[in-house]
Amino acid sequence: MSKTSAQPLSPYTSATAKANIETHTLSVLVDNEPGVLARVVGMFAGRGYNIESLTVAEVAHETHLSRITIVTSGTPEIIEQIRHQLERLVPVHSVKDLTLTVRAIERELAMIKVRGKGENRVEAMRLADAFRAKVIDATTESFIFELTGAPRKIDDFVELMRPLGLVEVSRTGVAAISRGPEPI
Repeated sequence: MSKTSAQPLSPYTSATAKANIETHTLSVLVDNEPGVLARVVGMFAGRGYNIESLTVAEVAHETHLSRITIVTSGTPEIIEQIRHQLERLVPVHSVKDLTLTVRAIERELAMIKVRGKGENRVEAMRLADAFRAKVIDATTESFIFELTGAPRKIDDFVELMRPLGLVEVSRTGVAAISRGPEPI
């Protein structure tokens, strides 16, 4: 007789939870001081949450505040738990779930290197034009495109470049902000 593990399944692996997995963008306003990013990332790592995208920049020089934009995924309950745990960290001033704000805008920058000659080169340039990607470097055998836009737009462009000779991709991660006159 074999024993089965009595451990509960992780919400990330159970079939029920997989159906409820959502991706959310969180905007976290923090003090701009050493160790803050490590504490935020440590909270994610310590609890087994995944960070799909992470960007950090100072947003208020005079008050020494930085914004950390985190894209993560989980069930609605897990997202709420992440938000509450972030709010409890000492250097955190506010946590907003921009996914719940219908007026939020998300953008990302990517550099995409594509190898190509002949017809593949022509097709890559045609697609780049359609996506409004800018050529920032070119040789006789390759291009590097710069593309800014919603993460899904970048994903689509990368997938189209794959059969044409995609070499590598470098992405900044998501930057997000809510629309309108009010700060988040």
